[in-house]
Amino acid sequence: MKTYILRIYRFREGHPQDLVGIVEEVGQKGKKAFTNYDELWETLTCLKTERNQNKLQKGGETQKRGKSGTG
Repeated sequence: MKTYILRIYRFREGHPQDLVGIVEEVGQKGKKAFTNYDELWETLTCLKTERNQNKLQKGGETQKRGKSGTG
């Protein structure tokens, strides 16, 4: 399970679309801004997808190095 820091700078009660803030994943560089609820959701799902892609790429590099080092 990953941990995120969510900073909300503006929110109008009763209007969930009026939500402005920043999301950052603990232990990772960079921050992503959002200006409404939909962008927040998209940012969180995008961070998850990026993290999974990075894992796959790193795993592939490790396997390639392991194979070339045994030959």
